[in-house]
Amino acid sequence: MKSPECRLLVAAAWSDYALLDSGAGAKLERYGGFRVIRPEPQAMWRQTLPEREWLAADAIFEAGSAEDSGNWRCPKPLLESWPISYPGRSGSVVLAARLTPFRHLGLFPEQASHWDWAAEKVASVQAAGRKARVLNLFGYTGAASIAAALAGAEVTHVDASKKAIAWAKENQALSGLSERSIRWIAEDAVAFLRREVRRGKSYDGIFLDPPKFGRGDQGQVWKLFDDLPEVLGLCRQLLAPEALFLVLTTYAIRASFASLHYLLGETLSGLGGKIESGEICLAEQATGRVLPTALYGRWGR
Repeated sequence: MKSPECRLLVAAAWSDYALLDSGAGAKLERYGGFRVIRPEPQAMWRQTLPEREWLAADAIFEAGSAEDSGNWRCPKPLLESWPISYPGRSGSVVLAARLTPFRHLGLFPEQASHWDWAAEKVASVQAAGRKARVLNLFGYTGAASIAAALAGAEVTHVDASKKAIAWAKENQALSGLSERSIRWIAEDAVAFLRREVRRGKSYDGIFLDPPKFGRGDQGQVWKLFDDLPEVLGLCRQLLAPEALFLVLTTYAIRASFASLHYLLGETLSGLGGKIESGEICLAEQATGRVLPTALYGRWGR
């Protein structure tokens, strides 16, 4: 079997978001009119911007002893929520940004490369008179769902967190989409997939962005390395014969792009099309230096 090549997908710059600088285990970003500092272990190099630029940040996440724990420190009062607009290929994806206890702001700008890639495929069949059916698993606050819906897809969004779905519905409204443009399902992703397979459902595109670890509201336990093969197998059963894409993103540092590549190749064998894998990245505004943030593997017709 031919060895896979690591492809870097670098999200294009947009007016409401910028990675200003990174280094010394941190990154300085701008979300709309606010600057935030967050931990970034992969930024092992030196910071480029002067110290005064970092000291001018509006919010700093100070990590705790446990992974993903910590608190935000704001030198001055900050808005509870503010809109961030991404100029998608089929219309603006507008997302409410807010500080969360998990060090992020409810959106992952590096995934914009996936939003545009999938939206282009959805729009291509829309132009041919067919409406694509898209499933977004572990959909969180819905950026991918909104991008696909704007391109004309019938979208089903699944997340076990009712709070996340409420936030996603807020983003749906901010983006100017009707209430019926997206079907919202608050359920464990694995349970949903098993039921859809039993019902004989099918989808033209699937987004899959699973966490490393999670617990459902009924005691279900999710472990990425244990459960991902089954989930991908179920997704394979749900892909329609004329399916367009499957996108898998993982922020699990211990994995590698090659692991995802081979797993997708095994699971999607016989579908034709092409699999690519690598890292999704952000480019620093200060230097153009590329900061990798997550691993991905994706299949497209």
